[in-house]
Amino acid sequence: MFAQSHHGAMKYAAGPRRDLGLRTLFNMLGPLTNPAGVKHQVVGVFTQALCRPLAEVLQRLGSKHVLVVHSQDGLDEFSLAAPTYVAELKNDQITEYWVQPEDLGMKSQSLFGLVVESPAASLELIRDALGRRKTEHGQKAAEMIVLNAGAALYAADHASSLKEGVALAHDALHTGLAREKLEELGAFTAVFKQENEG
Repeated sequence: MFAQSHHGAMKYAAGPRRDLGLRTLFNMLGPLTNPAGVKHQVVGVFTQALCRPLAEVLQRLGSKHVLVVHSQDGLDEFSLAAPTYVAELKNDQITEYWVQPEDLGMKSQSLFGLVVESPAASLELIRDALGRRKTEHGQKAAEMIVLNAGAALYAADHASSLKEGVALAHDALHTGLAREKLEELGAFTAVFKQENEG
């Protein structure tokens, strides 16, 4: 979700954040001030040192099942290229552990080809990933999507484990359900944007 569109106060922070060019407390405020009041989520952070503290804050705010993650290659999400550190809040307990792609039935691989230069290029790569015929980079993007969507399904308690969540996400991708949901989200976003600009 684009925080500035869904949380009015965030639009005033966008300019100063961009001008500073470094990570600040504002990077953490999105998950903490989400107006949707979500209790189940995957939250990526820019350093492993913030995983447990953010999980503790979300616990105090009433979250039910949260995975706060940072991958060893510097991503603020699960990675195919490196182990990912997880602070998991579940049943009011926080556990910390490392996850390798192989633990979830995935293959470790380079992220080469997944860095994009614009929102339009990102959308093109996502469409490639969710399509039936994929380029090499589209296939790699599809696997990153499956990995992170699987984590989200687990955090939402739609799967009993990360591995099961990844399997469910894989099925959704290969049956075309993921592409349908992307199209529904696009249509909803267009209506939302039109209503808020008019």
